[in-house]
Amino acid sequence: MKSAAFLLSALTAAVLYAQDTEIHTLQVRGGIYMLSGGGGNITVQTGPDGILLVDTGLAANSSKIMAAIRKLSDGPVRWVIDTHVHADHTGGNEALVKMGATPAMPAPARVVAYISVLDRMVTPLPGEAAIPATLWPNDTYSTPYKDFFFNGEAVFVTHLPNAHTDGDSIVFFRRSDVLSVGDLFMPDLYPFIDIARGGSVQGLIGGLNKILEIAVPGRYQEGGTMIIPGHGRLCDEADLVEYRDMVTIVRDRVEDLIKQGKTLDQVKAAKPSRDYDTQYAAVGSFVSPDAFVESIYRSLKK
Repeated sequence: MKSAAFLLSALTAAVLYAQDTEIHTLQVRGGIYMLSGGGGNITVQTGPDGILLVDTGLAANSSKIMAAIRKLSDGPVRWVIDTHVHADHTGGNEALVKMGATPAMPAPARVVAYISVLDRMVTPLPGEAAIPATLWPNDTYSTPYKDFFFNGEAVFVTHLPNAHTDGDSIVFFRRSDVLSVGDLFMPDLYPFIDIARGGSVQGLIGGLNKILEIAVPGRYQEGGTMIIPGHGRLCDEADLVEYRDMVTIVRDRVEDLIKQGKTLDQVKAAKPSRDYDTQYAAVGSFVSPDAFVESIYRSLKK
């Protein structure tokens, strides 16, 4: 029988992640801000060309999110980038695009996502409610990356295959030296590997390594490229290295147990994540140690 982690819908996961509905704003660097508390973290880039958003949070929090955005800029929302399909990152697509229009820019924003995000929205998993077409991206890409110039800097949207899901994108603001990485990385939480939507532990580790290729640390490995995670605090490369190493070590332990012929229950009983549980499995965490280990097991067996 599959664990609860695999039976939860994306919306259920979103609600569990989003306990705090007060919107908090943090200036990251220059015109780049991180909004937290509306579901997943939202990245806001402001400037003379208007507003760019990475992810849009839960639909129920859209009014609060837009109020926070309007404290930063009264410009039009011209770009939205969805890092993946889950509702805590795409639920506000329709509302923020509508509320982000201005008389000077009445046309709807371009909503960018990797093409499999649209595929997942058009054809949800069996038993899940249909996703309204008003939430779908209107600008998909199927190449390894998409780039454009906005507010005085190059913006790179890169697909990382079969990681958290099969439609993950990370966004790199080159001049600002800021990365927005969605749910590939969530400091202080075990990752949710959404196998039902194409995620895998090998792809997740590959994605984390790709982020590390882009990020550059500051002096004494602190600072440098700033990393906005899908949930949680603002981070740098050192935080991501610790997280990548944790996922890799637990993956290796589970893989070794599989080679020994252990069943899923036996792998769980061996507690291959035990020395990390105090850091990544706080009370109320969405992904429990057993669920994390099970996702690795099922991913490797698949």
